Amino acid sequence: MKVPRILLTAGEPAGIGPEILVKIAQEPFDAELIACADAELLTQTAKELGLPLQLIPFEANTPPRTQQPSQIKIIEVPLSQQSIAGQLNRANADYVLNTLRIAAQMALDSQVNAIVTGPVHKGIINDAGIAFSGHTEFFADKAGVEKVVMMLATEGLRVALATTHLPLSQVPKAITPQLLEEVITIICHEMKFKFGLEKPRIMVLGLNPHAGENGHLGREELDILIPTLEALREKLAAELIGPIPADTGFNPKLLADTDCVLAMYHDQGLPVLKYKGFGNAINITLGLPFIRTSVDHGTGLDIAGQNLADIGSMRYAINSTIDLIKANHE
Repeated sequence: MKVPRILLTAGEPAGIGPEILVKIAQEPFDAELIACADAELLTQTAKELGLPLQLIPFEANTPPRTQQPSQIKIIEVPLSQQSIAGQLNRANADYVLNTLRIAAQMALDSQVNAIVTGPVHKGIINDAGIAFSGHTEFFADKAGVEKVVMMLATEGLRVALATTHLPLSQVPKAITPQLLEEVITIICHEMKFKFGLEKPRIMVLGLNPHAGENGHLGREELDILIPTLEALREKLAAELIGPIPADTGFNPKLLADTDCVLAMYHDQGLPVLKYKGFGNAINITLGLPFIRTSVDHGTGLDIAGQNLADIGSMRYAINSTIDLIKANHE
């Protein structure tokens, strides 16, 4: 296949996203990297870091070429106001969303093969009066997709979520047969077509402690999870295991034969994954008509502008995205 094109968004301008983009531009990759960001912000960041950086305007009609050190293609998106490292500014919320809009449209138009997103600050976007719950929901809306699944991955472990950014008090009512069927169907499809797994093995965690203890610690397993999994085993070309108690599901012996763990809520599965692979993990949105991955960390406002940002997660995201593009092509 030809050299893949990957669009990188810088995320929150006051955070570590610009620093990460400048540092990642110092390395070679087997893909053409395109930064979607404010050019002056990247130039100034490179100057403060003492790193060389050549920004090359992106032209869709030119053949893609692999990333060369100290260079990066750019689609310029101007900041609303000058950004100061570590200081959030509501005026730049539109800038952040504009980079995401451009990224989504280019992916939908097949101008790029994938998107890798830098960290955004949901709070400041909402403070600006813009309803925003996260990248996952934003890209689903732009793609016209009713349901997507958030999955994080690191070496040896993939964790998908039945519910994402939802208050814990609302999770039990959200776990319905329809939701589980939609989520598990998407996971099975993506494991097959984006990861090349002919018959994926998916471990489904229970909602309650000890997976409900046969109804004594909650009935969601008996009333919802078990019947739904039984029905889906007849429909899907996948092996569904569970519901498994969350405190035993991450046993290395069980994980050795598992392609993906499905957690019922955000903080049931992600603390384990981030403990195992923080700095070398990525976020993957399943169910989109394009490939989208992201770093596994936040905006790092406390270390912004101090040359302390680690690019391990971005590097892992780019390399993993290249592998996904190749698998899709094959």
